[in-house]
Amino acid sequence: MAAKKSFLLRVDPALWAEVERLAQADLRSVNAQVEFLLRDALARRGVRPRADPPPPAADGGADA
Repeated sequence: MAAKKSFLLRVDPALWAEVERLAQADLRSVNAQVEFLLRDALARRGVRPRADPPPPAADGGADA
């Protein structure tokens, strides 16, 4: 599994409470629920997440 990007998100407390409620109802963590909601919103707009780019070369790409 690819590494996940972490970031700070500030949201209204009432919105956070609703996300927590949905997560609990769906037996997910709040983090997984936010990711689910983001993926669902993108899918509804016809956007598919792109494949992860290949990792950089071990030698840093420098020629010998």
